[in-house]
Amino acid sequence: MPEAYFVTDLHGRKQLYLSLFKYLEKNPPDILLLGGDLFPPFMQPSEPGSPGKPDFINGFLRIFFMDLKILLTEKYPKTFLIMGNDDPRYYESALIDSGNSLWVYIHHRKKQLSEYSLYGYNYVPPTPFMLKDWERYDVSRYVDVGCISPEEGTRTFPISEHEKKWTTIKDDLTSMTENDPMENAIFLFHTPPYDTELDVGDIKYDVIDYVPVDKHLGSIAVRRFIEEKQPLLTLHGHVHESSRMSETWLQKIGRTVCINGAFEGDKLSLIRIDLEDPESAELMLLQD
Repeated sequence: MPEAYFVTDLHGRKQLYLSLFKYLEKNPPDILLLGGDLFPPFMQPSEPGSPGKPDFINGFLRIFFMDLKILLTEKYPKTFLIMGNDDPRYYESALIDSGNSLWVYIHHRKKQLSEYSLYGYNYVPPTPFMLKDWERYDVSRYVDVGCISPEEGTRTFPISEHEKKWTTIKDDLTSMTENDPMENAIFLFHTPPYDTELDVGDIKYDVIDYVPVDKHLGSIAVRRFIEEKQPLLTLHGHVHESSRMSETWLQKIGRTVCINGAFEGDKLSLIRIDLEDPESAELMLLQD
C-alpha cells in the first residue's frame, strides 16, 4: 500500500525539520508532502521589493534533504512541496533549482504517481498580513473585514496590475485541472476550505467597525471545488490554531478526505496516510 507523510507550516523552525529527519531516517514513506510556509520569518522583506536574508534554502534545506537521501539511498521518498503565504516568492526560483533530485516544487502543476494524480497550489485568500506574494482574490474582489487587499501590501516578485486585480483562486483551480478525472486526485493546498472544521481562526473580536468578523479563514473557491469535483484527498495548512478551536484535523466533504496538518505547538505534526484508505490517516506529534 502506498504511504504518504504530510507536514506543513514548519516556518523554518530547524527543530521541527530535525524531528522530521529523525523520524524519516527510521520510517521512510513512499511519498513526502510539504504544504508550504517552509521558510523562517527572517526571509521576509524588510522593505517593499526587497528580499529578506538568505540562505535557508541552500544553507539548511538542501543540506537537510541531501543528508537524508545519502542515508536512505533507494528508500528516499518521492518528495513534493509548495510554498505558503509566509514564503517570499523571490526565493521560488532558488527553491526550484536547489530541489534537483531532492524534491519537486509542484505549485500549479500536476504529477502522476502510479494511479494517483498530485496537484499543488500555493495561494490563499486575502489576509491581514502585508506580504502578498501568495495571496489572491478568492471568488470575487471582496476582502473580509480586517484583511488587506492583494492589490496593496508588499511583494518580493513583480506581477502585473491586471493579475493583482483580476486573477482569482477560483479561476486558477479551473485552469489547473481543466477536465481531469478526480477519482484518484490528491491536492496539496496551503489554504484550507472555507467554513469547515479545518479553517477556524482564534478571532478575538466579533465585530470591527460594526461589521461581523468571520472566524472561518479558508477559501470559498477551494471549498466549492472540493464539493463539485470530489477528489480523493486534499491536504491543507495555514490556520495553525484550527485543530485546537475545532478539536479535529480531518473532515470529509462528500467522498473527499480533507486534512489540515498545521499545528501551533512546539511539536512536529506529521500525518501518516495510506493512500488506499486516506480516511484512516494518523496524526503523530513528534519532538526530539
